[in-house]
Amino acid sequence: MTTIKTYPQDRLAAQPIGYWSREAATLVIGALRASLAEEHLTQPHWWTLGHVAGAPGTWTRTALTEKLTPFDDQNTDYRAVYDDLTARGWLTESEDGTLTLTRAGEEARLRAHARNAEVHTRYRQGIDDATYAATIDTLRRMVANLGGDGDLPS
Repeated sequence: MTTIKTYPQDRLAAQPIGYWSREAATLVIGALRASLAEEHLTQPHWWTLGHVAGAPGTWTRTALTEKLTPFDDQNTDYRAVYDDLTARGWLTESEDGTLTLTRAGEEARLRAHARNAEVHTRYRQGIDDATYAATIDTLRRMVANLGGDGDLPS
């Protein structure tokens, strides 16, 4: 486990949330993207595999692109993502446009999931569930206070 210095509450409370939230986001997203890159995947590839696996037989390219685009900060060409996953033999598309994972696609999703779980384990070291949940709840409140959507993503 990583050891960090301990500071009094008043010093911590005076810290800039923008700095710490950006630093955490940059490092967490970077670590997740690096773990996915080991499987030659981007986050949009990962999101596609996860959504198609999570609701088999319900996603079309158009519906999935509409769902994923708000979370994308890379200007992703989703058509290229779907074509890539299809070319790898991980995704098929039925006559009605419904996307389905193949066995190879599910195996790849599980490998990527295991890699991401390792990243989650690393960044959660020394942080119990109550503290983690309180952190998420605090950030949700800040987002809502500034006019954003504080609800959990669906």
